[in-house]
Amino acid sequence: MKLLIRNYGDPALRAKGKPVAEVDGRIRELADNMLETMRAANGIGLAAQQVGEALQLAVIDVSAAEDRPSTMAWNGKEVNPNDHMPLIILNPQIETGPEKEIASEGCLSFPEISADIERAGWARVEAQTIDGEQVEIEATGLLARALQHEIDHLNGILFIDRMSSAAKVSLSSKVKRLQRETQRGLTTSRRQHAIEPAL
Repeated sequence: MKLLIRNYGDPALRAKGKPVAEVDGRIRELADNMLETMRAANGIGLAAQQVGEALQLAVIDVSAAEDRPSTMAWNGKEVNPNDHMPLIILNPQIETGPEKEIASEGCLSFPEISADIERAGWARVEAQTIDGEQVEIEATGLLARALQHEIDHLNGILFIDRMSSAAKVSLSSKVKRLQRETQRGLTTSRRQHAIEPAL
C-alpha cells in the first residue's frame, strides 16, 4: 500500500526515531509499504519519519542508479550492492570516513528541490535486517550517501541542514514556500477532522 510522504513543514520529519524492539507483522508491513511508496515516487531511499512513523527504520535501493555507482561490503566481504537491494535497515549506527565528497542530492520530502551536499565518501553501518540479522555494511559512492541521508532522517536531521550557506540562501524562497504549503495543508486537515461527527 502506498503511504503519504510527509513534506517539509510536517513536524513528523523532525522526530527522532525510537528503536525497533521487535520485528513483528506491523513492522514488516510498514517496511513493505515504504518500499512500494519509495518506488512509486522514483526514490532511492525512504525513512520511517517520511511516512509519519518515529521509528529507526529505513529502506534503500540504489540498483537503478547506474550512473552513480556504489561499492559495498557485507560483514567484511565485498559484494555486488545490487545483490542486497532493496536494503531494509533497523536501529542503525553509523561511522563515516574523513574524506568528503560533494554531490547533488534531493529528498522525497522536498519535491523539486535539490542541492550539492557534502558528505563522507565512505560509511560503515551496523544495523539489523528485517530478518533479525545483525550486519555490518561498508559502502562508498551513492550507497554511502544514501545511508547517511536516511540515517540523518532517523535522527530528525534533514538534508537542508547539511546545505552550504550559499545553497540555503538560493533555495530559501522555495523551501519557505513548501513549508507554508505543508503547514496550511496540516491546518486544513485538522479543521476538517474537528468538524467531522464522531462515530
